[in-house]
Amino acid sequence: MTMIRCVSPVDGSVYAERPALSLDEAKAVVARARKAQKTWAKRPLDERIALVLKGVARLNEMGEAVVTELAWQMGRPVKYGGEFKGFNERSNYMASIAGEALAPVLIEDSAAFKRFIAREPHGVVFVIAPWNYPYMTAINSVAPALIAGNAVILKHASQTLLTGERLARAFHEAGVPEEVFANVFLDHETSSRLIADKQFDFINFTGSVAGGQAIERAAAGTFTGIGLELGGKDPGYVMEDADLDKAVDTLMDGATFNSGQCCCGIERIYVHESLYDSFVEKSVAWVSNYRLGNPLDPETSLGPMAHRRFAQVVREQIAEATAKGARALVDPKLFPQDDGGAYLAPQVLVDVDHSMTIMREETFGPAVGIMKVHDDAQALALMNDSKYGLTVSLWTGDAERAARLGEGLETGTVFMNRADYLDPALCWTGVKETGRGGSLSVIGFHNLTRPKSYHLKRAG
Repeated sequence: MTMIRCVSPVDGSVYAERPALSLDEAKAVVARARKAQKTWAKRPLDERIALVLKGVARLNEMGEAVVTELAWQMGRPVKYGGEFKGFNERSNYMASIAGEALAPVLIEDSAAFKRFIAREPHGVVFVIAPWNYPYMTAINSVAPALIAGNAVILKHASQTLLTGERLARAFHEAGVPEEVFANVFLDHETSSRLIADKQFDFINFTGSVAGGQAIERAAAGTFTGIGLELGGKDPGYVMEDADLDKAVDTLMDGATFNSGQCCCGIERIYVHESLYDSFVEKSVAWVSNYRLGNPLDPETSLGPMAHRRFAQVVREQIAEATAKGARALVDPKLFPQDDGGAYLAPQVLVDVDHSMTIMREETFGPAVGIMKVHDDAQALALMNDSKYGLTVSLWTGDAERAARLGEGLETGTVFMNRADYLDPALCWTGVKETGRGGSLSVIGFHNLTRPKSYHLKRAG
């Protein structure tokens, strides 16, 4: 029997383990979901919405347990609580627009014809969620998929093994049928075989580029719809008219919060030459105020990375950059808790360029490189010099300038004077190797349903 294990970054112990389902057991879960989905889809929309929101509320009631489990599973300090703000905001917004987003598009209703386009649920939606924001990333698909009338099979990352289990428990206790929302424990091989065997009608995956490629290979020839949110290397650009203190505060938080393990975290920063020295000085001071330590300690503001191998990637990128001439400005003596394992000190690097891995490959840790630029044209070229494209954060007082730059940016979202935030009213999407499709907003509902056209010629 294959066991799925979560090794805690807090102390390296096995925090949780669950037996993986066999292929036949997993197919049985999907079969039950497929049967139950028909009845679920026939329930009134308002009833589905109410049950989903009850599930959201029930999870909120589990707050203390959720926060403690997150600290043990992936290292986020209890100081920051859970993910309830974004979790609730996204669920509530999608519930509020469901009626309009799922309503038929009426083309004609005359004496001769009635023509309209309806939205129908896909059927069984497979959600594969990541460990870095395990509740918020899962709810992006789970809530709207259920509201739209789909059944959902949720598979969570092994690092956050208990998250899917707790989420399903909350929804079941709220009245969502167990067959309609099932949490499963699967190894990679079984997941791939299920996909290849056309067990699902839509798949939403959040994770690595390699993981997304594996999903696409497994689904090849099945014509299963796929949504992918993969890697990122999101840039920030600080223009000469930016509010310097706000830019430092937001961009440094975006680069280091959650130990830098954010899909849309800031991973590289370009600063106009007139503000460069001040920005760097303030950024180093900002990052140096972190307290690295055990995430269960309420005074800790920076916990360990989710796994020591993730921290090793960051250390290797920093070492390669400094070997090529970059300078690391944060004094390691300020962070004696850096143990060479999962506990990793934050770092700010200058004298970096795009020959260095830290400016080109996903870091996904609390380290960021800062480059000086002369003008918008140079910044635009550098920001687009990436195989990824999730978000860009522009800092200026000129909204028209930001919009003009945005037209040339190869990205899914353009922020101005903001970063590392997911607005549920806007489509969350990426370009290039960051993936395809989109979640949340009215477009998220459209991706979780399929159109059906009705062309009704009236008698007479």
